[in-house]
Amino acid sequence: MEIILKEDVMGLGYKNDIVTVKNGYGRNYLIPTGKAVLASVSAKKMLAEELKQRAHKLEKIKNDALALAEKLGAVSLTIPTKVSATGVIYGSVNSLQIADELKKLGYDIDRKIIDVKDVKEVGSYKAVVKLHKEVSVEVPFEVVAEEA
Repeated sequence: MEIILKEDVMGLGYKNDIVTVKNGYGRNYLIPTGKAVLASVSAKKMLAEELKQRAHKLEKIKNDALALAEKLGAVSLTIPTKVSATGVIYGSVNSLQIADELKKLGYDIDRKIIDVKDVKEVGSYKAVVKLHKEVSVEVPFEVVAEEA
């Protein structure tokens, strides 16, 4: 089933992308929740016309994302957390903690666009922030033991 995404869906695509999904996923989740519409011939024509009219706006959005990526490239985060005597973290460090640290530095980044692999030990890691369809930036962060 071909659908047109009306918003970014992590792992599937970005707004205004035409993607193919399984029938049940499209009919039972994406279309009823308003995240997508069926990609009929008329819907594709409307999408093409809308994209043509918004081309300059999309370029501005991409340039803003590039500027933010350049600023985020210079950022290095330190995340204090509780650890055991062996250096293993109680719980894990995820995108929520990284978003909070970025907010403290003045960057309002949604946690849903931050991709972090399993972080369960003290050390240095990298998080990928997907700012735009074509723009992503790696933000290095270090997990350190919280002072008792």
